[in-house]
Amino acid sequence: MVAFVSSILLAAVLLGFVPFFAKRRPVGTPLTWGEAMVAAVYSFFLMFWVYGVVPHLFLTYADNELGWRSDNIVYGPLDVFKPQALDGPFPMTISYQVVRDLLVVGIYVVFLGGQIALWAYWQGRGEKKKAEVVVSDYGRPLVKQS
Repeated sequence: MVAFVSSILLAAVLLGFVPFFAKRRPVGTPLTWGEAMVAAVYSFFLMFWVYGVVPHLFLTYADNELGWRSDNIVYGPLDVFKPQALDGPFPMTISYQVVRDLLVVGIYVVFLGGQIALWAYWQGRGEKKKAEVVVSDYGRPLVKQS
């Protein structure tokens, strides 16, 4: 549990540096060779961490400490998910290993969504927001007199 939570915290810290660097780096500034290498190593390590280490540590935690194996069947509250093979009402047999794997897929989806959001943030960091121009009923812009 400690390793899994620590890996998530480290991933959050590493992901938190991206907006910090995005604010500091001017748009259109050319990269030097050294900056490109540092950025490539950082990006590779970040993806290795969130797509490799974090899911692995969750799988290890679920298998060892929670005991979510294929022989452990989900019954649910009041035996709602008890399978018909074991005289229950539910037509499928769901093991805790399936629940574990679905949660890992959820981890991947969350990190992929975060990666896409960070890409969009980085790419849109230099765009100026257009000022809203108030128009009259006739379509002409209303200009405030100073």
